[in-house]
Amino acid sequence: MTKIAVITGANRGLGFAAAHRLGHAGVKVLVGARNGSKGEDAAERLRSKGVDAESLNIDVNSVVSVQEAAMRVDRNYGHVDILINNAGILPEATASNIDRPLDLRMFRETFETNVFGAISVTKEFLPLLHKSASGRIVNVSTTVGSLADQVDPESPYYGLICPAYQMSKAALNGLTIALSKALKGTSIKVNSVCLVYLSHA
Repeated sequence: MTKIAVITGANRGLGFAAAHRLGHAGVKVLVGARNGSKGEDAAERLRSKGVDAESLNIDVNSVVSVQEAAMRVDRNYGHVDILINNAGILPEATASNIDRPLDLRMFRETFETNVFGAISVTKEFLPLLHKSASGRIVNVSTTVGSLADQVDPESPYYGLICPAYQMSKAALNGLTIALSKALKGTSIKVNSVCLVYLSHA
């Protein structure tokens, strides 16, 4: 049976690179994207590189969109082997240094995508992962979210001040730990990863 991977935010960047790598390992990749045309463009680019890819319209901030995506995958494939929660935002990149630590709107926006989005997607796709002989959930995190690195003056990340993003990724790591414990004894494994961009050209 062909392995199926669902990757959120896969129309560009790290998600696209992960799709490329998995595709060339023989995995069928469902390119998750909030914008349908961008998702289809990305899937077409992957197909031109020899990857078995299809677009999957999914907005991680919409429960209805996530549910519809899961039902569509269930209808078409009946299972999922790999779920990569890659969709994420860093709105602090365009905010002023003064506002960033106390911008409540930014915290809510960041957590909505980076944490609650991953929870929503995992919840809806978990039944399909249970149908796999060896399901995998991969949450794309970052060393920037490490509490140890944030307080270590020797860390290259010590000087970064983007608390909403850093806290959201620390929370995502907490979700990973909780899920790995909850799914202990099943065929599903859960991990967080810090991906380094690898060229897919």
